[in-house]
Amino acid sequence: MFNIEEELKKLPDKPGVYIMHDAEDHILYVGKAVVLKNRVRQYFQVGYKRSPKIEKMVSHIAWFEYIVTDSETEALVLECNLIKEHRPPYNTMLTDDKGYPFIRISVSEAYPRIFLARKIKRDGSKYFGPYTSHGAVRDAIKLTQKLYRLRTCNRRLPEDIGKARPCLNYHIGLCNAPCQGYVSQEEYNAAISKAVDFLGGNTAPVKKEAAEKMNEAAETLDFETAASWRDLINAIASLEECQKITGTGGDDRDIIAIAADEGAPEEPKDAIAQVFFVREGRLIGREHFHLRIAPYESEKKEQLIGAVIKQFYAGTPFLPHEILLEKMPEDAALLQSWLSEKAGHKVSFTVPQKGDKAKLLKMTGENAKLVLSQNKEQIKREEAKTIGAVRALSELLGIPGISRTEAYDISNISGFLSVGSMVVFEQGKAKRNDYRKFRIKTVEGPNDYASLYEVITRRFLHGQKEREAADHTSFSVFPDLIMMDGGKGQVNVAEEALAALGIDIPVCGMVKDDNHRTRGLYFNGKELPIDTHSEVFHFITRVQDEAHRFAIEYHRSLRGKGQVHSMLDDIDGIGPVRRKALMRTFATIEAMKDATLKQLLDVPEMNRPSAIRVYAFFHDGEIPEGEDGI
Repeated sequence: MFNIEEELKKLPDKPGVYIMHDAEDHILYVGKAVVLKNRVRQYFQVGYKRSPKIEKMVSHIAWFEYIVTDSETEALVLECNLIKEHRPPYNTMLTDDKGYPFIRISVSEAYPRIFLARKIKRDGSKYFGPYTSHGAVRDAIKLTQKLYRLRTCNRRLPEDIGKARPCLNYHIGLCNAPCQGYVSQEEYNAAISKAVDFLGGNTAPVKKEAAEKMNEAAETLDFETAASWRDLINAIASLEECQKITGTGGDDRDIIAIAADEGAPEEPKDAIAQVFFVREGRLIGREHFHLRIAPYESEKKEQLIGAVIKQFYAGTPFLPHEILLEKMPEDAALLQSWLSEKAGHKVSFTVPQKGDKAKLLKMTGENAKLVLSQNKEQIKREEAKTIGAVRALSELLGIPGISRTEAYDISNISGFLSVGSMVVFEQGKAKRNDYRKFRIKTVEGPNDYASLYEVITRRFLHGQKEREAADHTSFSVFPDLIMMDGGKGQVNVAEEALAALGIDIPVCGMVKDDNHRTRGLYFNGKELPIDTHSEVFHFITRVQDEAHRFAIEYHRSLRGKGQVHSMLDDIDGIGPVRRKALMRTFATIEAMKDATLKQLLDVPEMNRPSAIRVYAFFHDGEIPEGEDGI
């Protein structure tokens, strides 16, 4: 048994990360500390002033653990990794986890190539980005290859020069064929240098040349050629749309602004973090991220900005020299030191008050507000289907605080291979990792009530044993509500099984009409009608359909395996080893029937006489032409 008072005395006088758990072993919160002994004790000190959010979290803490580090910076890195891995509900979370593409030029090769890259590697290549659109990157690569006639092949040059004919790109004028030696290494690398300048934003020379050639073609009435140069100019203009001058100099910088929704203190809230990417003085793109702010959250914007910085830059490969912010985050010096070490160059935070940087920051904030207002309805609709539906279910049944629900169903054909399914929903969303299947062991024949009794008993008996042994798995987590696929009979069976184990969990039945459509809930001895257009009705239908689907799929898989087993048992001379080999090779009995003698001989563990026996069994004793039997 974890004794919080005793464990607090054991806390070390060192930096590290602490992890708070509830009674069900869910991770509630991850934090870092300069001195673990001082920081963790604060959560449990009587009279210590805490925010409503922390008060609520502390009321759920059953035990904690900690990891000691050598420095505060190491604790910061570990905190970021653990938050991203476990996504605790009382940490401010980014709900998106996105990657960003780069353009890579392999300048270390004798004849460099240009690629789309998903991350930066220390391979001597030149990288541009990150960009926020894979499509924009591909368009930029195609345009650059076309302008400078760069190779797209994977040939090893100069080793493979002249070993094969030039590809189609050479014949249509898109490549100078270095694979044939038609262009020297010096000439090719001069084109690469121009491509590097072009991707870096120096597009003026190319536009000027294209305009001159378009005009020349138009003067000679070669309108097709003129149109192609016009299209090239338009393509460059499209590329520049992603590289607008910001007027803040030629450095790399990111701009971060946050817009938060208003709401009641007890409700979770949404916010948007908008990030603008400026590279070499040009705005190359923007991205936004949803944040989930926990109930009773009272964090200031400084804390939210710190959370965004830690989670976003823990996963992105590129770090700019400067990050513009609305407010200086908490632990600013520590965060700057961590990012500088990660980047290999100095990274600084700036809170601009006037000038172009302040204007750019204001624009970023306005975009964040716009995205939040545009997405608010979508967020509300999603919540209505999940959290809102569960809240409505709580009100309908009079059971406060429903979070986890479990539903059960039985599937069989005339009692053959009876199976049970258990599906789990948390906060209105399916939690598939906690789904469980049950093969009925003690019931013979088509007795759904007895089968349900067995499933409920096995599930919660297993959970009780795990709780006693402090072995925390999904079975040790009990639901707030059990939903049975059926009415009064199924509910009574579940309640009897729970009573026999001394467990008190509310049980309701999902009742269907004569057309097998959900019509209401059976609870506390009476049927509760439900508006068929409501979100709670749609939620109940989803749960019922999911329990039914999961049971049927399991039964179907066992039925197929059972048919294969029974048929193979009838073949003389085919023992357990060869039966298993046949079942591993052929997915279905039909595939085994259609197999040729040669395919049967290719099965591991099969010899010629055994293969002929199997073939003859499925072909009414016939042996393939040319074979003389066993």
